[in-house]
Amino acid sequence: MENQSSRRQFLGTTAALLSGVVLSNTKLFGAPALIRSLGDKPNSLINGVQVGVITYSFRDMPDQSAEATLQYVLDSGASAIELMGGPAETFAGAPKSSVDMRTMYPLMRKKRENQTLTDDEQKTLTEMETQMKAYREEMAKWRQSASMSKFEQVKKMFNQAGVTIYGFKPDAFSMQNTDAEIDYGMKAAKTLGANQVTLEHPANDAHTLKLGKMAQQHGIRVGYHGHEQQTPTFWDTALAQSPGNAMNFDLGHYIAAGQPDPLGLIREKHSRIASMHIKDRQTPAHGKGNLPWGQGDTPLREVLSLIRDQKYTFPATVELEYKVPDGSTSVAEVKKCINYCRNMLS
Repeated sequence: MENQSSRRQFLGTTAALLSGVVLSNTKLFGAPALIRSLGDKPNSLINGVQVGVITYSFRDMPDQSAEATLQYVLDSGASAIELMGGPAETFAGAPKSSVDMRTMYPLMRKKRENQTLTDDEQKTLTEMETQMKAYREEMAKWRQSASMSKFEQVKKMFNQAGVTIYGFKPDAFSMQNTDAEIDYGMKAAKTLGANQVTLEHPANDAHTLKLGKMAQQHGIRVGYHGHEQQTPTFWDTALAQSPGNAMNFDLGHYIAAGQPDPLGLIREKHSRIASMHIKDRQTPAHGKGNLPWGQGDTPLREVLSLIRDQKYTFPATVELEYKVPDGSTSVAEVKKCINYCRNMLS
């Protein structure tokens, strides 16, 4: 009877949430599948290690709504996530962007990794960056009056399905965002149940000082993400500025940067790591490739075992960046990655 009661309560809550979605004209993709999954909640807390996923991993999926994103998470077997801004803000009524991020993300990555863009690629990226600038201005206006009640609904929908949101990554914390947008983003994160917001390290000491102080006021932390510019001292200035500043350490990029001792870094700074991205990359000597797990040089087993054995509490976040094989999907590949973690920690 207890299980039936909890199931009825779950159905009632989900129905109420989804009826609210209908009223807000948000797409209902994934809702029937979600209801079919009610009795089978995911669990990616593995021997004390919280394995999660950043929803950026599902960027190639056609539907980026909150409901569809939740279904991707459930199908991958993850029970905790770092949530990108798009799904939550769209649910909350944000203006729709005309930029195709599935096209823009690979071009941004290619540019960031100093790969040569073709003339057509550079033209496309420049046009998209112009569109994104205009969209950010539109978003800044919307955020001035955005209701937190919609973010509360997102939290309830995910939590009722067995998924917690530990991180939130909207495009609201960069140097081009206003203080009002930053404040909004941190309020939204708290409403979603997150204990951290994440962003690319801005490489600006004044900005990290401001973000750290604002994070303290909101009772959360700012996790700064790095790519191949990560070094053992990469975060030191920000960490010294405020207890509100923390690391969103990327293990795979650290290996691709040629850094020799990620376990030493983790041991030294574990209390300041808010979350860690995991992927399997090669060292520079082997080409820096981003490969299916088990084929690269990243010490995934050693790092996950360290987290388990030392009882570190920060989540290890799957970030899918290797090429999805023909015939597969990003959801299926994330599931493989989580199962890979499960096997290593068993």
